[in-house]
Amino acid sequence: MTPVEIRHFHLFAGLGGGARGFNRGESRVGQLEARFRCIGGIDVDPAAMRDFQRLAGVPGTVLDMFDREQYRAFHGAEPAADWREATPQDIQRAAGGERPHIVFLSAPCKGFSGLLSESKSKTAKYQALNRLTLRGVWLMLEAWADDPPELVLFENVPRLATRGRALLDQITAMLRAYGYATAETTHDCGELGGLAQSRKRFLLVARHIAKVPPLLYEPERRPLRAVGDVLGRMLMPGDLRAGPMHRVPALQWKTWVRLAFVEAGSDWRSLNRLAIEGGQLRDYLIVPSMHNGGLGVHRWEEPTGVIAGASRPGNGSFSVADPRAPDGALQYQNYGVLPWDQPSGTVIGVKSPGQGTYSVADPRLPESSARHTQMFRVVRWDRHSATVTGSQQVGSGAACVADPRNHGADFAKYAVADWQRPAGTVISGSTTGQGAYAVADPRSGMDADRAAYLTGGHYGVMRMDQPAGAVSAAACHDNGRWSVADPRLPESTDNLVAIIRAEDGTWHRPFTTLELAALQSLVDPEEQLELDGLSDQAWRERIGNAVPSDAAQAIASEMGRTLLLAWSGETFQLNAAPVWVRPVAVGLSVAQGA
Repeated sequence: MTPVEIRHFHLFAGLGGGARGFNRGESRVGQLEARFRCIGGIDVDPAAMRDFQRLAGVPGTVLDMFDREQYRAFHGAEPAADWREATPQDIQRAAGGERPHIVFLSAPCKGFSGLLSESKSKTAKYQALNRLTLRGVWLMLEAWADDPPELVLFENVPRLATRGRALLDQITAMLRAYGYATAETTHDCGELGGLAQSRKRFLLVARHIAKVPPLLYEPERRPLRAVGDVLGRMLMPGDLRAGPMHRVPALQWKTWVRLAFVEAGSDWRSLNRLAIEGGQLRDYLIVPSMHNGGLGVHRWEEPTGVIAGASRPGNGSFSVADPRAPDGALQYQNYGVLPWDQPSGTVIGVKSPGQGTYSVADPRLPESSARHTQMFRVVRWDRHSATVTGSQQVGSGAACVADPRNHGADFAKYAVADWQRPAGTVISGSTTGQGAYAVADPRSGMDADRAAYLTGGHYGVMRMDQPAGAVSAAACHDNGRWSVADPRLPESTDNLVAIIRAEDGTWHRPFTTLELAALQSLVDPEEQLELDGLSDQAWRERIGNAVPSDAAQAIASEMGRTLLLAWSGETFQLNAAPVWVRPVAVGLSVAQGA
């Protein structure tokens, strides 16, 4: 294969999600293979440009592209004395003096977003932000007017096509004046990149007619993935081995409760189906879980948990919901033996001892059994023996004794010698559980009056009104008194991390910041991501503004194939994919979408 470099540049670059995706583009035509390289990016946010260098692999340029009038309208004040308007030469410097083959623009979209009211979008501030889009396109076209980029991709919110129609017409006219054919489409970036999110975006694609004769085709669409396909590959939320971006957001208590009652796949409208009486939920009660499943009862058909050394009902799930008949229903107590003085259960057709209580403890012994009364009998140490007979077998008489003396200490496993008795024989393996292994030493080495040293206070709980002990370097709840009986309970407006088991048996929780980045394909689920700063809010804003890397990769791959076709002299390739950008003559005569 012959490698061919394709250079790409990014205006309004954000943290570099689009640039990262373009770097990973894959295109081949014949013996030509594309190698994508980012030559720079521009954004007004310094933190975003530091992130851009991490994700795109090249430095970004912090540059304000407002003109003076737009600056005053947006900020409501004059710029600083050292501020100056950006020029086409600034764009060239940001690209390192190189010319790109592809320019990607993802201009600020707040003025066009449906999240902004119609009246607010018409204010001077947001109109200035909208006009910044037009100015950015003009600066880019002027920067390389003598040698235009082959392809230009303009990405924004779908509402731009309606709320920003007048502005969009100006951008389209400007591109055509510089020799480009254009097309407007709306795509789901999730389908382009095979993401686990649906992200509808407006795409204006421009192809320089003189430089790129072939048609530009749309990228292949792929089915959306389940969100669990991505999140299931990540560490559990809150596990900081994945970094600080994976912490669970602290929400208000009332928000956690609302989330728990929203049906999965639905939204706040699920709450309308709850019955409320006197300001309280009529049909539900939120009950805190006991520690480690205390007083837990297993269903009959499910396995039990790990059996601990102290498996009691009060410290774990060590009880079972037994479907078999309770005490008194004796007919179901297999191999049951009735006391002599109690009635029998119901007599049914099956009457074998293994199928119910069909045996009795009969105090009467037949005379014929007298000769067998001593079989396998064990004589107590303080009683006399029965008659010594000629038979020496234990099954034929009282031939056994319960001897309290331990004469086998030398061979006892893990034997512990009494402090006042001799030790067993010291053998070569006395450290492996055999021989003179251990001793019950009555000396504790502690002064009985020094109560603080009699116990480490493991799992100790302090009262709220008493002081704590000295905080040690290894202080933990299980090695001292490092817990407190806190009488304060959260108010509905208090922020906290709560786990409420919803009715569907799951934890309804917000995405972590790292999970949002993974859904945007900015990071692989098994990897960590470090963004500039320490604010989740700032991280989330930059992540939400980013172009999904996998979607950008799919677009770059299709653009790269078009460029390779043009550079190899091909003007047509049989393709079943829809045509994205037609020649300008056809584009003007055929209505979009027809």
